[in-house]
Amino acid sequence: MPDRPQRLVIAITGATGAVYGVRLLQHLQAMPGVETHVIVSDAAVLTLQQETGMTRRAVEALADVVYKTRDVGASIASGSFQSDGMVIAPCSMKTLAAVAHGLSDNLIARAADVVLKERRRLILMVRETPFNLAHLRNMTAVTEMGGIVFPPLPSFYHNPQSIDEMVDHTVARVIDLFGIDHALAPRWHGLKPSTDA
Repeated sequence: MPDRPQRLVIAITGATGAVYGVRLLQHLQAMPGVETHVIVSDAAVLTLQQETGMTRRAVEALADVVYKTRDVGASIASGSFQSDGMVIAPCSMKTLAAVAHGLSDNLIARAADVVLKERRRLILMVRETPFNLAHLRNMTAVTEMGGIVFPPLPSFYHNPQSIDEMVDHTVARVIDLFGIDHALAPRWHGLKPSTDA
């Protein structure tokens, strides 16, 4: 096989948490040997403007290749397209349901379906709270198919000093799942010794 860059498909849907998709693209853009293929849904455009002030064009400029949501004939809609996986960041409950039920009604759902059928890594950064039973069952279905449900829940053991640090820590964990080396966030080295007598 000829050498190729590590290819990741990144989809941004209309759920809150658009910053996760943006920061993921920004970090991957700075990493040599990584090629990103992005799909931004129409609903995501509204959320991006509301939460980050960014336009579709500005976000798409962070990717190597851009697709339209309705372009179900795109290269990433086929298993013959070689990729290392896909991240939906954030993932709306509508998109989760489409993936869980194999609807493939747009390019995001179809590309996710391809990743699952080709046994590649699919990560869904689901954003909703609280979950209802349909959400939980859909997450279970995706997990049983081999996907990874990754709610972007902040951690506090590294004592974050800003929202950016919390977002980057979560994005770093996602990047870890693809085996891409980085130094975006501190790693856990065990509990500090207690200062209590």
